[in-house]
Amino acid sequence: MTAVRVLLADDQDIVRAGLRLMVDSAADLTVVGEAATGSEAVRLVRQTRADVVLMDIRMPVLDGLAATRQITADESLAGVKVLILTTFEVDQYVFDALRAGASGFLGKSARPEALIDAIRTVARGDALLSPAATRGLIARYLALSDQGTVTVSGLLDGLTDREREIVGLVATGMSNTEIAEQLTLSPFTVKTHVNHAMTKLDARDRAQLVVLAYQAGLRPST
Repeated sequence: MTAVRVLLADDQDIVRAGLRLMVDSAADLTVVGEAATGSEAVRLVRQTRADVVLMDIRMPVLDGLAATRQITADESLAGVKVLILTTFEVDQYVFDALRAGASGFLGKSARPEALIDAIRTVARGDALLSPAATRGLIARYLALSDQGTVTVSGLLDGLTDREREIVGLVATGMSNTEIAEQLTLSPFTVKTHVNHAMTKLDARDRAQLVVLAYQAGLRPST
């Protein structure tokens, strides 16, 4: 099995050292580079052909948000996934990071096994925000909406009723298995609907699907 190639981007040497120890402890993961700035992260991801970038938001020269935009906008890096690392599980930049194309985010206080699982999940392309993180994202989005954020009407018009229903449940942080149980469907059927919705909306993964649902004015119950 080919190991998942991971790039570490954080301006603190001690944080990168700790991340390297955790990542390299997993047989199926390997660190292929380290970056102390966002611009260095963009350069190294092209050079190393990393599969996943662990991206800090606050970095000098070019911050993690701008670096994420550059990576996800580059068609030659279409297979690269960005996992945002934050001091807090939800902060003022997370929503913008996901809109920029990040596949998810994780608090820096997460346990090593949670970090490793998150990298594996993102690498599979099955990025899924935890229910706690998703609730925080919902709260953040609704707060922005109260301040006059404009929704994009008609964004979900191309979806079937079932796809819209499932997207709404994805936006609450539910897994395919949980959605299947609630709707009395098979997990495979749910996954098929989710994949169809992502294709129709040109969403990179589930994290971006959540953001698009909010932009469309969908208000999942939490």
